[in-house]
Amino acid sequence: MSDTRKKIISATITAVRQYGLEGVRIQNISDYAGITPGAVYRHFKGKDELLIECFTYVDKQAADIFNHIRFNPLTIISNPAKAIRRLWQPYFRFWIKHPDETVFYHRFRDSAFFYEFDKTRDASYFGSFAKMVRAFRSVFPGLVEINQDMLWLHVLTVTVLYAKYVVEGVLPDNRNTEDTVFRLMMTGLDGYLRTPKKIKKCL
Repeated sequence: MSDTRKKIISATITAVRQYGLEGVRIQNISDYAGITPGAVYRHFKGKDELLIECFTYVDKQAADIFNHIRFNPLTIISNPAKAIRRLWQPYFRFWIKHPDETVFYHRFRDSAFFYEFDKTRDASYFGSFAKMVRAFRSVFPGLVEINQDMLWLHVLTVTVLYAKYVVEGVLPDNRNTEDTVFRLMMTGLDGYLRTPKKIKKCL
């Protein structure tokens, strides 16, 4: 990706936080990027294509977090909550450290535009995360009973929503907030994290 293309994407993400998805204009984006509107159009056909590119760019950054996490499957059995937190915490912290991206991501996913885009998008870059989820499912059969789209939406919605509240100053950026958000997320999962008796006997 060229430096100019990256500059446009970064400017778009910032501009969306300022003007919203519907309100942002190419002129706003070019102003933030310090280039002409014509330069934006040389890289992107229009606003819709640019917004999709921005979402994919941020989504890939978030997915890359899971490529760098040391994941020990044995901790799933001995302490599932701790294992989940070790995966979740870097993801939550990513959003807090990237305020413009967090607001953009939340607004994009919450838009009617995302629904159509999501039907055909390729999210294979979440491969590492998918492997970790499969490891949990192999230990906790209850997780298989959940609609997997709903499972991911629960984790994603809780994480990004509360991260947005933090970056907007509604909630403080401290350990207490992080602990509370994690507990809220786990409330929806606890009933499915029952270790089968045959595995407990091996512990």
